[in-house]
Amino acid sequence: MHLFRGSLVPTAFWVGQTAMQILLLITPFVLVLVAELLNSAVEGTVDRVSMDYHDLVKQAKDIGSAAVFVLMVFFLVVWGTILHQNYT
Repeated sequence: MHLFRGSLVPTAFWVGQTAMQILLLITPFVLVLVAELLNSAVEGTVDRVSMDYHDLVKQAKDIGSAAVFVLMVFFLVVWGTILHQNYT
C-alpha cells in the first residue's frame, strides 16, 4: 500500500488527460484507503473485545480483507483502462 501513497496520486495528474480522468484515477485510491481504515477498525475492535478464536471474528476480518481486495482490483481496472485508452 505504501507504493500507492507515495507515487500514484501525483502520477494521476500526469496520466490523466482531462479533469474527469484525473478524478477517476484518484477515486479508487481514496476508496482503497477508506476500506483499509475500516478494515483496521473492525480488526482492532474485534481484537479488543476478545482474542479468543471465534468463527464470526474470522468472518468479520475476512470480509474486511475481501473488501480491500475488491477495491484493489477496481483500482487496477480503472488505471488499466485509462492507461490503455490514453497510451495505445
